[in-house]
Amino acid sequence: MSDEIQSEASQRMGKAIEAMRVEFGKVRTGRANPAILSDLKIDYYGVPTPVTQLAGVKAADGHQLIIDPWDKKSLRAIEKAIMASDLGITPTNDGNIIRLPFPAPSEEGRKELVKQCREIAEQTRISIRNARRDANNRYERAEKDGDVAEDDVNRGKSAIQKLTDDHIAKVDALLKEKEAEVMEV
Repeated sequence: MSDEIQSEASQRMGKAIEAMRVEFGKVRTGRANPAILSDLKIDYYGVPTPVTQLAGVKAADGHQLIIDPWDKKSLRAIEKAIMASDLGITPTNDGNIIRLPFPAPSEEGRKELVKQCREIAEQTRISIRNARRDANNRYERAEKDGDVAEDDVNRGKSAIQKLTDDHIAKVDALLKEKEAEVMEV
């Protein structure tokens, strides 16, 4: 039972970190990153379709994304969706591909992005702590039911705390790495 509780807590904490990585990928750093377009849906023949299913998206250089639609008729719809999105980028359509230039953010903009990254990291820490709380509650319930001895509960809680500390250290390391990337000029 103890292994099951720890395994479940570890999985939840790992998923929280993966979700944080995905969110960090969406933060605009001044570098072209195709992950920024992952939530962008295009109205393609009446069906909201992710842009990645309609076109090849690649970073031409550090500051520009190229969207090369497989169906050239969808160029206008892709451009319209980008303009309507909250990306804050003006696309350039040359009839074959769409270019998205990513200007480097100002100092104030970079500080705002760092603040956004810190909020994402704090939400991840909260998720990790919630997983710890739930695991500890399961240990306490098992002790009340007489399924687990008190010593086993204390060992289990200690293992969960170590797991929590390890995952929070990963969050802090990823945040530090992302902050350095964002503040890079």
